[in-house]
Amino acid sequence: MSRNWESTFSSWAQGPSATEQERADNAERQIRQAIQASDKLKNREIRVFTQGSYRNKVNVRQDSDVDVGVLCFDTYFPEYPDDNVKTEASKSFVPATYEYATFKNELEEALVARFGRDAVSRGSKSFDIKANTYRVESDVAAFFEHRRYTSATRYLSGVEMIPDDFKPPMVRNWPEQHYQNGVSKNDETHRRYKRVVRILKKLSNEMAANNISSAKETPSFLVECLVFNAENSCFNYTTYKSMVRAVLAYLFNNTMREEQCSGWGEVSELKYLFRASQPWTRTGAHQFLSDAWDYIGFE
Repeated sequence: MSRNWESTFSSWAQGPSATEQERADNAERQIRQAIQASDKLKNREIRVFTQGSYRNKVNVRQDSDVDVGVLCFDTYFPEYPDDNVKTEASKSFVPATYEYATFKNELEEALVARFGRDAVSRGSKSFDIKANTYRVESDVAAFFEHRRYTSATRYLSGVEMIPDDFKPPMVRNWPEQHYQNGVSKNDETHRRYKRVVRILKKLSNEMAANNISSAKETPSFLVECLVFNAENSCFNYTTYKSMVRAVLAYLFNNTMREEQCSGWGEVSELKYLFRASQPWTRTGAHQFLSDAWDYIGFE
């Protein structure tokens, strides 16, 4: 008997349960309490925020951990469009006295004091905090503000970290712009965009569990960004199966050649989706889309 994909997709489209969301909120709250209890950090300008799939409401059950950013504004990393802007903007700079490495070490001390040494492990990019019955597992990343200057007095505000192993030398992201653009896309598609993201993430997880290599190599973040680049008209259907078909067809057709998707961006629209600096490729994404189409059994 053939699979009832509409029923499956309807189940997969659902957002996180109230219990899942509460455990994610508890993790964020406890990390904020760790900062407030630290004599070294409590008086610094710091914002604790959920990022990633939980924040953007596109998490599925396999997304077991919540990504939490700890952003310090006391020091920032600047980026300039040219030397003229750099020269003009630098006139108002005050040399930094608080270094990123110091901030990350002090954050580790605060997390260990709050959760215990056994519950906190340090990775190159983030700290892992083990889950319990009250909170989900958390990946906690330390950030300084990243400022992308567009003129000597105007800039876009993002986040930047320096991995311990310098692989890569730095990581820059735009969580607020990602969140806002995701909300706008969801509104424009009558709240269908995020449902289709959840469906394709669940589909990818199932394909990976069945040893389909393209799914194993496709991060959930890339799935989210691909769906973001589908035209809004792809979501103008009354069934999930029709929506998924339209989205996959659009993305497959437009990733066949580089020139068709060279201008695509991440959800933030501040980083190109397919560039050499990304850990994925257009051809890999195209293969995943092809395999997803075949896995469902579309004609």
